[in-house]
Amino acid sequence: MARDPICAMEITEDKAIKLKKGTEAYFFCSQHCKDKFVKQFGIVEETACQVSVRGGIFRNKLFIISASTFVIVAASFFIPFLEPFRKIFLGYLKTIWWAVGLGLFLGGLIDYYIPQEYISKILSRKKPSTIFNAVVIGFLMSACSHGILALSIQLHKKGASNPAVVSFLLASPWANFTITIMLISLFGLKGLFIILSAIFIAINTGFIFMFLENRGLVEKNKNTIDVPEQFSILKDFKLRARNYKFKLKTLISDFKGILKGALSLSNMVLWWIILGIIIASFAGAYIPTHIFHKFMGPTILGLMVTLLFATIIEICSEGSSPLAFEIFRQTGALGNSFVFLMAGVVTDYTEIGLLWSNVGRRVALWLVLVTVPQVIVIGYLVNLFIK
Repeated sequence: MARDPICAMEITEDKAIKLKKGTEAYFFCSQHCKDKFVKQFGIVEETACQVSVRGGIFRNKLFIISASTFVIVAASFFIPFLEPFRKIFLGYLKTIWWAVGLGLFLGGLIDYYIPQEYISKILSRKKPSTIFNAVVIGFLMSACSHGILALSIQLHKKGASNPAVVSFLLASPWANFTITIMLISLFGLKGLFIILSAIFIAINTGFIFMFLENRGLVEKNKNTIDVPEQFSILKDFKLRARNYKFKLKTLISDFKGILKGALSLSNMVLWWIILGIIIASFAGAYIPTHIFHKFMGPTILGLMVTLLFATIIEICSEGSSPLAFEIFRQTGALGNSFVFLMAGVVTDYTEIGLLWSNVGRRVALWLVLVTVPQVIVIGYLVNLFIK
């Protein structure tokens, strides 16, 4: 299985869009990812070749999940057993459809307008400000936790320090535009508290990793180079602004670029969102309330069970949000929902495996050792003081 260098999705080589650069070959799950890779690395377009993608739309995960959901919902009008599922599922859609749409649009804006050079510039310095920069950029990256892994590894290869990579990795899935809007739509102001707690953990973990790196307890990034001092983000931005021409043709081109980015992001994360809503709807419809209270209540045992539950169920950040809300709706334990959301990042075996093989084994191990206690403590305190 090849891995798309842009979105990190796995795809077989005979069903991918292929790009050759010298003796190297790259495989992409979509034309958008290939175009973005070509633009970032300045590859001559003539070196690209298309590989026949067999199966077409019937192999698309978004199509499969959407079609399956439609069948289940349609069947619920004839099968009484499925009626509770339909009511809860449609209730979730009514609550979050606007949040998902707005988040995808903002993601398209970010994908189209923010140059990669800006990110590389501010993440390679060995200063405390690098951690804050990483968290801010993580907030601006509206992508699925699985997709953000590719960006993290790419930043690492471009020389971003390992503490910056870890902070970026922690902040991005739970503090980006899409999730901020979605969690607030589900939890109200309590959703904002979840976001702020995630940002706190990302910053705190970044500084801990800076300490560990200085003591030689985690690997240093061998790709780190000195960033040219002459490059100024502000000057580059002003130059781009001066050269920008407000013409109908330019506006149409921009709109197409934004739409292309939004559609690519939706293809990456929307099927996870639908899957998360399906799981949450089945849980709300058919799991008795006392089960939630007994095993996932506001206790230390409940927090540990929630942590284990989140570790086993590997769902994209957007897909986890509805299920986390269902836990909160059933138990009233906001801390458990927070643990469920954060554990999907800090104990995700895909994430740990990629860090282990690409960034460093000690970085991967320390990520778990540093973040899990923070998540449990904050979850416990939230259950005590926020009702």
